[in-house]
Amino acid sequence: MNILKKNVPVGLASDHAGYELKQFIFSWLEERKIPYRDFGTCSAESCDYADYAHPLAEAVERGECYPGIAICGSGNGINMTLNKHQGIRAALCWSEEISRLARQHNDANVCVMPGRFIDTDTAQHILDAFLNTDFEGGRHRRRIDKIPVK
Repeated sequence: MNILKKNVPVGLASDHAGYELKQFIFSWLEERKIPYRDFGTCSAESCDYADYAHPLAEAVERGECYPGIAICGSGNGINMTLNKHQGIRAALCWSEEISRLARQHNDANVCVMPGRFIDTDTAQHILDAFLNTDFEGGRHRRRIDKIPVK
């Protein structure tokens, strides 16, 4: 099953350390005719990940993009920023198995990758798993319902 939504683009964001991998992902998505929306950055020049993470998170929360893909050097900074948003469940994915489990057990809506620590082959496997794994629901739904701060 594919988690992509008809007529809703995938959202992408990165900082300078994730820019190169994001460029590869653009091509990967285009080859598969998957629409996307780029929230920046637009170069490898030093910048702040939060400037791109917040607009991506807001677009995912509003349903304008789904899912999101985000990249920074370690993945941690952009992941922390995304997860400040109540409607975001961003998962730091460095392997195919972690990506699959993020979808199955956590219904992750943003896939975050560490641009300085994975190669393009690994990124492809992570994205394939993320985009083609359904949420299992059941006991996992109860746990996810407890995540937002009320």
